[in-house]
This record gives sequence, structure tokens and C-alpha cells, in this order.
Amino acid sequence: MAAPAVAWYVVLAVGILVSLSTLVALARPGGRWGRLARKRLVLGVPWGTLLVVAVVAAFYLFVQDGLANPYNPVTIPFRAWGYFYPTGVLTAGFAHSGLGHVTGNLLGTLVFGTLAEYAWSHFPRERGRSSFSSFRTNPFARILAWAGGVFAVTVLTSLFALGPVIGFSGVVFAFVGFALIRYPLSTLVAVLVSGVVTLVYNSLRSPTLQQTAAESFSRPWWANVAIQGHALGLFVGVTLAIALCYRRNVRPNPTHLWLAALVFAVDRGLWAVYIIEGSETFRLFRALGTALVFLLAALIASGAAASTRDLIASIDLSRREAAYGLVLASLFALALVAVPLNLFAVDDASAGIDDAEPTEVGDYTVFYAEDVENQFIPAVPLPGGNSTDRVNASGVIVVSEERNIWWEEVSKSRLASRGTATVRLGGLTWNEDVRANRTTWRLAGGNQTYNVRLGPAAADERSVVYRAERATADARIDGRNVSIQPVESRFDVVVSRNNDTLGRAAVPTNGTETTVGGLTVERDERDLFVERGETRVRIAQRSR
Repeated sequence: MAAPAVAWYVVLAVGILVSLSTLVALARPGGRWGRLARKRLVLGVPWGTLLVVAVVAAFYLFVQDGLANPYNPVTIPFRAWGYFYPTGVLTAGFAHSGLGHVTGNLLGTLVFGTLAEYAWSHFPRERGRSSFSSFRTNPFARILAWAGGVFAVTVLTSLFALGPVIGFSGVVFAFVGFALIRYPLSTLVAVLVSGVVTLVYNSLRSPTLQQTAAESFSRPWWANVAIQGHALGLFVGVTLAIALCYRRNVRPNPTHLWLAALVFAVDRGLWAVYIIEGSETFRLFRALGTALVFLLAALIASGAAASTRDLIASIDLSRREAAYGLVLASLFALALVAVPLNLFAVDDASAGIDDAEPTEVGDYTVFYAEDVENQFIPAVPLPGGNSTDRVNASGVIVVSEERNIWWEEVSKSRLASRGTATVRLGGLTWNEDVRANRTTWRLAGGNQTYNVRLGPAAADERSVVYRAERATADARIDGRNVSIQPVESRFDVVVSRNNDTLGRAAVPTNGTETTVGGLTVERDERDLFVERGETRVRIAQRSR
């Protein structure tokens, strides 16, 4: 490890230790925090939460191959592609898309899972009940019950999540919902603490960071958030916690609960309601989302803190029953909205493949295509739906009839921005990589042309599977037009005048030149220059 990095770690450690020492000196807790923890947790440790963290981390490291590829694990076989692929439904909640994703969720689990497990308690809360009087009150049984309940919620949030989701975040939101009902203000503090923990982790991972402003491809942050899955998890936790409070005859402070629910929902982006309008086009309904988070706060506060007074005496309906009924109805609505999408199936697995020179890996087919009709359609016709009105896909597409997959894994825009992409395929016990490369020539005036190579990542050479149309520069040299055209596995320079081709030759290698149609074409690294007499123009530039 370099000396400067060690120095930064020392600075970080000193800052944290001084701050914590100051807190201990001022607060003088005298063991109070430890006693509070031991009142509800065996030895003051959240054993169930730690067990869950260990299982999720092990799945990422060993099943997803995260140990060998921490930043690019295998994800495709573990997504919830729908009810026709049960393996994905069972594994999606445990799997993650990258090191940052799994780390964020595990840190959230440690913070919010601990608080939620504290609310659950390893020890019975009813008066007169001893810990070992029955199996139900046995602390060790309650630890296992907690972990088992968490795993059940993991599968539940995958079963009713909208689209091919992946990640443990639905369960993290369930932890928050559970803790929020019993300890609303402590949960708000935990939200801030989770930010501190994340900051410390990022500081350990990258003590210094240097970035240069550059053009990049990115989606809006809210387009990468599984908003329905997060809301579903939150309501699962809220529903279970309210039922527990009713059983233990605990009534939270409605003001604290309303404020905590509102602030958390805003902080974690539950207002970001959006729809997908195209391959890379999204629409955000900010006003609608803001209204919904205010209604969410009111719903949670009323569901947990409503009194037992009659609301409609004639049918013996209390305020509490009505409020809790609305919470349950919201949970069911969030779950049921995902059912139609999870009933999608692959219509024609061969669509777009015939002329695409696909790569076959196990039961997967990977190919590159542009403007091919999406084949992931409802297995059951939807009321008012039109199965012929589909969004076209462009990019690297992964197909597997066995796994119910037809998916644009890498969009055309993303591949154009990055130049290369690796698609990791596999199953529970195996994995193999396919790599796509796009080589682009940008011509003077903004026109561009490109080709795409695709094949096994381990191969020395990959075949060209897609060639764009010829592109012509806006600049003219002595009345001549200069174009670049993908041909087989290379690019050709084409010189023409008045639509008549004057000459054609392969783009020269770096540091060489060639004569085409009366023009001298010279290659200098990524730049392509054209000369005629005393005129010299950079006619094109290779971006990848």
C-alpha cells in the first residue's frame, strides 16, 4: 500500500476516534446503552440480522462470482424475470448488481435491521412470561424466527416486485417500515447514521478521488430506482409492525410517526414516480409523487396510532380497523400491480437473430440488433392492451426461452458511450462472459458510422456482427466528398464526386497514408486527415 494512502487512513482513523472519545467523555453513558441492548437482544447482539448479512454476502461472493469479479458479478440468471422462471424469483432478493449495490444494502441492513430486530426483541415482552417457558418465547428460537421471517420477506418482495428486479433493498425498506412504527425518531436518526456509515465506507475505499469532466452516458438517477419494490418492502414492514404493536398494546406518537414517515419517504426518493416511454426515455411525475408521500405519511400514522373508537357503529367498524384496512389495501395494491408484468413471456425467441450472427452460451443466445421488436409480451392479454404496440429494442440483447428472458441488456446508447461491454451469463453453478465492442468513426459535421463485434470474452478475436451505414463528412475537398464505410471487419475510405465513386481504400493504419480518389488520406493515432495540394483537413476521428 502506498505511503500517501496509509497517511489518509491514519487521518480518517484519528478523526473518528477523537470524535467518539469526545462523545463518551461528554455523555458518560456508564453502560446504559449496553444494558438497553441486552434487555432485548441476547448479549446485546442482533444475531438474526448478522445471520442475514452473512447469507446475502455469501450469495454475492460465491454464487454470483463476486469474489473473483467484485464490480461485475453474474446477474442475469438471478433476476426475477417473471413467474415462468421461479429460480429468478427465489434468488433476485439475495443477488446484487455490483459491489456498491451489495455494500449499500448490507450497511442498510446492519443499521435498520438492528433497530427492527431490537423492536422485535429476543425476549418476550408480555408481563409474566419467562424466556424459556415455551419454544415461542425461547430467545434462540426467536432469533431463528427473525432470520426466517426476513428470508420470507426477501422472496415476497421479489415475487411481487415490478419487472426484472435484483437486490435486497426491498427488505431494507421492510426493516425501515418495521422500525419506523415502533421507534419513529430513532429511525430518523438511523437514516442519518446510515449516511455517516456510507461516507466512512467510501472514505476507506477511496481516500482521495480525482475526476475529470467528460462526456458520459447515464440515466436519470430516479430511472434506476425500483420505486415499487421499495414501497412494497416499506408497507410489508409497516403492516407487520402495526400488527405487533396492536398485539403488545403499544400506540406510537402519531406526530412523530407522521414526520418520520414523511422525511424518510422524501429522503429515499419514494416520490420519484416515473414511467418508461422508450428505450432510453423516461417521464417523472414529480407533483404526483410529492402528493403520494404526504398521503403515505398520513396513512402510516393513522394505521399505527388510530384509536379503537367506533367509526361506523352499525357495522362495528372501529377507526383502528378502518385505518389498518387501508394499510393492508395499499400493500395488496402495490403487490397486485406487479402481477401482470410478471406474467410476461417470450413471444418469438428467434426474432432479430437470423441475420445477427449470435453467440450461443449454454441456454442463452446473445446478439446485437437495432430497432428489433421487443418479444417480451404479456402471456395473458391485458384489458385494453394492444400486443402489437411494442417498444423496439436496440443494443446487445440476451434471449433464453428456458429462463423466460428476452432483454436489451446493453442499450445502443450505452455501448456507444462506453465502447465496450461485458455480458455475464450463467446459472447457480457456472458462468461465462460475452463481450461486445463498438468502433466508431465520427466525421466532420457530426455524422458517424460504426461496427460492433461480439463473441466470447476469452476469444482473441471477435466477429463483426453489425455494420452501420456509410457516413459522409460535411466538408468537401476540391469538390470531393469523403465517406467512411464499414466493410467486413474493416473500415474503408470512399471518395466520390457528384455521386460517382472516385476511389476506395481501407482506412490506413496509424502513422501511414494512402491515396484515394486524388486525395491523400493520413492516419495519426485516432485522427484521419485528408490532403490535397496545400489543403489539409481533419476529416474524421475514431472514438474507440
